[in-house]
Amino acid sequence: MNIIQIESLSHPAVELFATLTEAQLRNKLDPAKGIFIAESPKVIAVALDAGYTPIALLCEQKHITGDASSIISRCGDIPIYTGQRDLLAQLTGYTLTRGVLCAMQRPQPKSVDNVCREARRIVVIKGVVDTTNIGAIFRSAAALGIDGVLLTRDSCDPLNRRSVRVSMGSVFLVPWAWIDSPLTTLHQWGFKTAAMALTDASIPIDHPLLAQEQRLAIIMGTEGDGLPHTTIAEADYVVRIPMSHGVDSLNVAAAAAVAFWQLRRPTAPERETR
Repeated sequence: MNIIQIESLSHPAVELFATLTEAQLRNKLDPAKGIFIAESPKVIAVALDAGYTPIALLCEQKHITGDASSIISRCGDIPIYTGQRDLLAQLTGYTLTRGVLCAMQRPQPKSVDNVCREARRIVVIKGVVDTTNIGAIFRSAAALGIDGVLLTRDSCDPLNRRSVRVSMGSVFLVPWAWIDSPLTTLHQWGFKTAAMALTDASIPIDHPLLAQEQRLAIIMGTEGDGLPHTTIAEADYVVRIPMSHGVDSLNVAAAAAVAFWQLRRPTAPERETR
C-alpha cells in the first residue's frame, strides 16, 4: 500500500481534499481532468462497482485496516493519505463520514440521447440547487424505477460531494445528463412531459391517463418557486399531488419520491394460467 502520512495542513498533494472548490474539482475548462469526491466506504464501493476510477484516498489511520480495508484492496497503488482524525477534520473542514474520502475521475458526460433512447420513465430536474435534495431525488429515482435523469444547467451538480453522500451512491446507478435544449424536444424520443405543479388546470397524480403513457418525463422544479410558467404551459400534463390538512406542497425530494412511485412505468398485464 502506498501510505503517505500527513503531519500538517500544508502537506503537498492533498489539495484535492482541502482547498479546491467544487467548481475547481469539476474543471469546466478541461472536463477530462475533472474530479469528484466520494465519501464513506459504502458509497466508494458503489462507485467502484459502477466502474469509476479512483485517484487518491484520504483515510483516518484506524480505518486503513478497519472500515476502509476492503476499499483500499480494490484501489491498486494509488496514494493513501492518512493522519489523525482531528488533523484530517481541520484539513477538509468537516469530520469524515466513516473515516475515508476518495478522489475519483469524473466520467465522460452522457448525452441526452444516451439517457433517453431506451428509457420509459425519466425525471427532469429544473433549477434544483440544494445538494441534499439532488442526492435524495437520485436515491428515490434508483429505488423506484426511474430510467434516467436530466438536469438543467441551473441545477446542482449530482457529483457534488454532499449529493453523492446523500444519494448513498445512487448517482452512480442512474444514467444522467445535462439538458440544454427546450424540454419540448423530449417529444422526439416519444416522451410526454408531466410538470409537477399546483395550478387550477392540474390533474391529480393518480389520473388514469398518466398510467397509460408508455414514455413519461416527470419535471420537478425549484425548492422555492417551483416550475416557471413557461415550462408549465409547454408541458403535456400538469400534475398535482393532492394534499390534506391545508398543506400546500411537499419538499421537492419528497414530491419526487411520490411521483416516481405513482407514475412508475406500466407493467404488462399478467397472463391467465390454467
